[in-house]
Amino acid sequence: MGPVAATGPAVGSRAARLRLPLARQVLEAVAVDNGVCLRPLAMRRIDLTTGETETVPVPCGATLASKCPPCADRARRLRMAQCKAGWHLDDEPLPDPDPPTDDAKTLVQLRADLEAVRTDAVTSHDVEQITEADDLISQVDAALTDLGVRGTTAPEDRERPRRTRSTRRRQDAPDLPRLPVDRRTVGRTFTAPDGTVWRPSMFLTLTCDSYGRVTSDGTPVDPTSYDYRRAARDAIHFPKLVDRFWQNLRRAVGWDVQYFAALEPQRRLAPHLHAAIRGTIPRVLLRQVAAATYHQVWWPACDRPVYAPGRLPVWEERAGGYLDPDSGAALPTWDAALDALGEDAEPAHVVRFGVQVRADGVTANNANTGRLIGYLTKYLTKSLDACHAATTDAQRQHVDRLADALRYEPCAPGCANWLLYGVQPKNPRAGLVPGRCRGKAHRRETLGFGGRRVLVSRKWSGKTLADHKEDRKVWVRQQLAVLGHTDTGGQDGGANRVVWQLLRPGDPATPRREHLLLRAVADRHRWRAQLDAARAARGQPDPVSATDPLLRDAA
Repeated sequence: MGPVAATGPAVGSRAARLRLPLARQVLEAVAVDNGVCLRPLAMRRIDLTTGETETVPVPCGATLASKCPPCADRARRLRMAQCKAGWHLDDEPLPDPDPPTDDAKTLVQLRADLEAVRTDAVTSHDVEQITEADDLISQVDAALTDLGVRGTTAPEDRERPRRTRSTRRRQDAPDLPRLPVDRRTVGRTFTAPDGTVWRPSMFLTLTCDSYGRVTSDGTPVDPTSYDYRRAARDAIHFPKLVDRFWQNLRRAVGWDVQYFAALEPQRRLAPHLHAAIRGTIPRVLLRQVAAATYHQVWWPACDRPVYAPGRLPVWEERAGGYLDPDSGAALPTWDAALDALGEDAEPAHVVRFGVQVRADGVTANNANTGRLIGYLTKYLTKSLDACHAATTDAQRQHVDRLADALRYEPCAPGCANWLLYGVQPKNPRAGLVPGRCRGKAHRRETLGFGGRRVLVSRKWSGKTLADHKEDRKVWVRQQLAVLGHTDTGGQDGGANRVVWQLLRPGDPATPRREHLLLRAVADRHRWRAQLDAARAARGQPDPVSATDPLLRDAA
């Protein structure tokens, strides 16, 4: 008897019906193919001139693909454009501030006189004159703001209770060269023998220190000896270490280094930083700065818990703090615990970089520039715990052990986990439970990193992310202006005569999500047809894809 041929489910059976795609799934697939947000917000657009109203689907703006793939991809492409715009600049991206006007100088002189009057009033304890001087100072500051002066001449908070520590470097850290920091942000140029002038830049990779031997899949060889506590603390305080690195690097090279950096986890789940640096720096100096950079955490000791989850301090409403469950004595406040640290005290933790430092040179016309930008932003659409898939039991257990270490590790002065170590958190309140802190560092998807995933220096491109997004909208409007489309119906069109209102889910006028998706897909097809016609009129016959970055980011 021959083999029986494999057949599909019988027509009309339940298995056959379940294989048919759902209409909602087809709609979502079409939306993704067209770059349309899967979770649009219903916004009511009101024309103040005509009184006409319409409901417009607005993208949710999610940055993670697990929430909305089209919006996450749009955000990633915008970051790529931001990275490319500032990496290989030849000129300074920001102009120098305009000189102050005579009116501004006059107001500042008046502000100085008022400050002297207030100081005399404080000395003589004249409360009425102090109040009058404060009112006049506020009026002068408001007048300076009206003149276009940025910032304030002096902070409003006159008290500066600051706890200082010695700035002397640690004895176990190498010394750093220190130069006066010039204001320039572009790197030096190099001239080839044929006369070609090059202005190279760099791609830098920094990693954390080792916490124990790991296998090729990132799991520890010996989980019992792997230092999960230090790994958790390094992840929590890694942003401070990165900030200190850029400070040290600028002082070492003598100019204002600019960077575009993104954080991602290594396979062993330790923080891993990739950075695009404008200008070139000797690799020896980069390694020297990385080895000499550290961050000291001056917190109360948190190595040995004083209490356990079953025996925790209790809140006392009248005292406004937490008390010992046995003796009823008040726990030390946060400020008192810091004051108890003597001059000879050791920091609670010291964060350092690992020995792996890689720096590659890149030029503006290098074929690898686009690839490196894509590599720099490849994980921005994923949560940190999803960057590397945990496919084995050992990998899943490794993530669980790190998450357990992060659960009870203090993440900030106001973290509820300080109650385990006999210290009241900063600004305590009722209901704090150790292990249930709402800080981002304790979430499984962040792996202890509570800071921003993308770090961009202030003078990278001279533009904010909103400015880069507006540039793409301007490009689309310029294309459509060829056909006479002066009003694209965008969300910011006619800002002076249009009002936007968010429709809440309980509002009877809120359309269903499926109807919003259909409307958004139709709008996307209409915009694509208009843009194709405009490009054809400009002599660019190639049609625009439904997922073209320029069209998608301008939506």
